Amino acid sequence: MSFGHPAFAPYRELIDALGLAHGRPPLDALNALAAARGTTQARGLPLRFFDPGGRLSARDYETHILHTGQVPTRPDTWHDVLNALVWLRFPRFKTALNAAHGEAIALEPDARRGRRRDALTMLDESGVWVISRDPSLPQWLADRAWHKLFWEARAQVEADMRFVVVGHALLEKTLAPYPSMTGKCLVLHSDTLDPDAADAQAVFALDAIDTPRLLAPLPVQGIPGWDAANACAGYYANREIFRPARI
Repeated sequence: MSFGHPAFAPYRELIDALGLAHGRPPLDALNALAAARGTTQARGLPLRFFDPGGRLSARDYETHILHTGQVPTRPDTWHDVLNALVWLRFPRFKTALNAAHGEAIALEPDARRGRRRDALTMLDESGVWVISRDPSLPQWLADRAWHKLFWEARAQVEADMRFVVVGHALLEKTLAPYPSMTGKCLVLHSDTLDPDAADAQAVFALDAIDTPRLLAPLPVQGIPGWDAANACAGYYANREIFRPARI
């Protein structure tokens, strides 16, 4: 299994510690790391990973983590193993996501998922932190001005922005990347591009996310350097992938 995609850069130490290049790790290995790092969830309970023996509903999944600290994790799926990887690397953000899910579920009148929980789920599955030292650059992202952002301002993007994939479903896709892979952006304005600082900042940014409309789409292969082919300006002319903003 190859973890050479740039999306895995923030996870490199954990990938090596867990030996992910050689296959999916046993739950004991995930739990040993969680224990060594003192990882806890929103209620201060120790975080642990367990095999649920099947699928849970979205509501049951989130409430189980919130009430017990146990994360349902099917050890034979990369989807769940990569979810554990994000928990271990960015525990504050994942804890805040879980707590926000719990709050949203408590306010929903029935089993139907509301806009707030829709947005939280998108971040959990396909979220990308867009960390920017330049406040003007994320606006071009919101405007879907792809050529302007990723080609005309390429050097500025490389110097003043960092993109951190925190959605485990999107991470799973980067194991076999394709041009149309799309994430959902949580924009973080910061003086530093350090992902560890972003872990704390993203917690506060979650409070303002009450609808999926606030999460701009991002074709992640367009990020400079994330696909060798995007070194050519014509890469961004594919309007099936780099769609213009709706008028």
